[in-house]
Amino acid sequence: MRVVRGRRPGVREFGRPSSSQAIWRRVPSGKPSTESKEKKTLSAFLAAQRASVLAIVDGLDTQSLTTPVLPSGWTPLGLIEHLGHAKRHWFQEVVTGAAEPLPWPDDHAPLTTPRAPEVVFAFYDSQCRRSDAVIARTPLSTPPRGRHPEPLGDELADLRGIILHVVEETARHAGHLDVVRELLDGRTGLGPR
Repeated sequence: MRVVRGRRPGVREFGRPSSSQAIWRRVPSGKPSTESKEKKTLSAFLAAQRASVLAIVDGLDTQSLTTPVLPSGWTPLGLIEHLGHAKRHWFQEVVTGAAEPLPWPDDHAPLTTPRAPEVVFAFYDSQCRRSDAVIARTPLSTPPRGRHPEPLGDELADLRGIILHVVEETARHAGHLDVVRELLDGRTGLGPR
């Protein structure tokens, strides 16, 4: 945006306007703002991590998606559902202060799910789309309306910090999925990055 000097509506000018007649207005300059560039970059990193998560589990059958591989007992499908819950929590509950109710009770063992893969992947996709909509309409410096428990809740003061945290969390879980995929069928290096 660039600032230009203009005339107040309804004020007739004879010669040069006096300072009381002049107003300042913003005119689009055609260049993206620093915030829009930063938001685009953060969104691209988030999208890349999401794509990695989906690429890593692509091609796994229902048995592989629902079988615990590591001693902690989590399943790949349970981790995908967890990532959907994380996006819902951070972008709806924390950023906007409200979230739509879940379509099911969240009462199963952590990082597992009784739901079918198509239900979990649809949930994950819908939460990604909702988080993208929140990011698109919210300035990066906006403080959260909701609250996450301490200590992390105190560290994340605005949307920018929340996006960075979700990129970090998604990347961390993509790494977990990568290890499990290798243990399941030996495939490695899946995903766009």
